[in-house]
Amino acid sequence: MKKTYLALALFFGVLSVSHSQNQGRKTSGGIKGGYNLAAVSFDGDAETDQRHGFHIGVYGESFVSQNISIQPELLYSQQGYEIKDSGGTFKQKLDYINFPVMLKVYPSNNFFLEAGPQIGLAISHKEEYDGFISSSQKYDPNSFDWGMNFGAGFKTNSAVSFGVRYHLGLGDLYDSSKAYNRVWHFYVGFDL
Repeated sequence: MKKTYLALALFFGVLSVSHSQNQGRKTSGGIKGGYNLAAVSFDGDAETDQRHGFHIGVYGESFVSQNISIQPELLYSQQGYEIKDSGGTFKQKLDYINFPVMLKVYPSNNFFLEAGPQIGLAISHKEEYDGFISSSQKYDPNSFDWGMNFGAGFKTNSAVSFGVRYHLGLGDLYDSSKAYNRVWHFYVGFDL
């Protein structure tokens, strides 16, 4: 619980600093959520099947110029992966509190491109195996994740955003296997 409060304090601290540095410029904040397709890349060669999930959270957008903004976010995100074979299906369910900070560029009034770093803290870990033989092997993923996000979207004149983002995990999910998170986010955001 302390980690959640720390993440919230960090989010609102960055938001207030960016707001105070850009007084007189357009700032906004809101809520966002959407659909996740999460997988894991092992050793850079193979990618697992996808876990279907969702994400939800808050953001603050502060413009540093007419066409460039910085957007810190605080998101709950369902991630993990599935592995299917003839014996059954193994599911690794990992839920994160993620803190991305996105640099957004608006080439036009409504269309934007975004990129930026993200750190994540795993708050839940659950394994499920559906098959004829139950597995006794347990996986213990690292609780800290980090990586880069890349995306694009459209923001309407009524301040509703539609976008897609790809998370390229760079932090090893397990200490010994070179496994990295890969997540597609499809989202809708509403300025408040």
